[in-house]
Amino acid sequence: MNLIRKQTPFFPSLIDDFINNDWNVKVPSLSTSMPAVNIKELDSQFEIELAVPGKRKDDFEIEVENGILSISSTEEEKQLNENGKFTRREFSYTSFRRSFTLPDSVDPTKIDASYKEGVLQVLLPKHKEAQPQPKKLIKIR
Repeated sequence: MNLIRKQTPFFPSLIDDFINNDWNVKVPSLSTSMPAVNIKELDSQFEIELAVPGKRKDDFEIEVENGILSISSTEEEKQLNENGKFTRREFSYTSFRRSFTLPDSVDPTKIDASYKEGVLQVLLPKHKEAQPQPKKLIKIR
């Protein structure tokens, strides 16, 4: 069953199938999935959001060492006994590691994280000195 029409009308179907077939070879998952990341800078903090659906908050490890913030999750790939045979399997949310260099303005002792609806949010508060100061009027004597 084809879900899409072949896009190469100049190749005979047999050659196209030969070139594009993955031969159902099971290659161990040595690579990691890299979740998409959004980083936003506000006046008082940085916000990092990672799209990591299908996890629980206990699956993550967040650490800060030598000015580097590392966010990781490792999960053993499970062998599934299912009825039917996959012709292609691309869902892979098993493990990842993302690292970010923290700017000097971030206070590493106040970093906070939450996980909700497939998005891991890490809040990186800035030091008071690094936040914008309100305008100060100086009276002339």
